[in-house]
Amino acid sequence: MQSTQEKSDIEKIAKMIKDIDFGMLTTIDEDGTLRSRPMSANRNVEFDGSVWFFTFGNSHKVLEAQKNPNVNVSFSDIKNQTYVSLSGTAELIRDKAKIEELWEPILKAWFTEGLDTPDLALLKVTAHKAEYWDSPGNFISKTIELVRALTGQPVEIGENKKVDLK
Repeated sequence: MQSTQEKSDIEKIAKMIKDIDFGMLTTIDEDGTLRSRPMSANRNVEFDGSVWFFTFGNSHKVLEAQKNPNVNVSFSDIKNQTYVSLSGTAELIRDKAKIEELWEPILKAWFTEGLDTPDLALLKVTAHKAEYWDSPGNFISKTIELVRALTGQPVEIGENKKVDLK
């Protein structure tokens, strides 16, 4: 059973991800190097500890995730100075009902035959740990705070929190 604080943390992370949408999915290549690529969470996918990405089932990222399911997804919004990092495991999902549930028409830009696109699948990332940085204000106000720091004045840089999602 989740505590009120855990629910609040998950809701905050969910909102941040929804507002940012595109994240960098990092997998481990067969030679041990890290590889990242942009992926969309489609804004309407609710974060409950898992993030869902549409993909081709035989893509290189899927093959990497099947060999080593440990992944990271990082979301960043420079304009609003909000950032989220999720560490967890990835798994390939070919469940047609789930694909239909999460499908959005805009996805036809990548999957031109829509729901009939051959090899259409989902990559489910189940987050075990998350960390977020949420700074109040905009870029200008943050710059002012950094200048204040240089003069030795106390500053309000924002909130940084690690969240265990297990």
